[in-house]
Amino acid sequence: MDRGYSSRVHLRRRKIRHTIPEPRDQRANRRRRGSAGGRPTGVDAERYKGRNVVERAINRLKNFRAVATRYDKRAYIFLGTITLAALIIWLRT
Repeated sequence: MDRGYSSRVHLRRRKIRHTIPEPRDQRANRRRRGSAGGRPTGVDAERYKGRNVVERAINRLKNFRAVATRYDKRAYIFLGTITLAALIIWLRT
């Protein structure tokens, strides 16, 4: 669960659009409170699909131990490690 996205007020203050749908329990609590519960969140399905693709790509990169633990001290070496991992993933698929 993304706790950073569960606060509707926090997102609205920063003018950040919703990317994930509101959890069922929060939806039910908002409806139960009536007008005091605020307005429902608007979720864009295309943005949600794009977010899912990015999350899966990052998780595939984290399967490489050197990327997940970040043994490299210098940023340019770490960038090379990520590039190599991405290349290996690309060649395997």
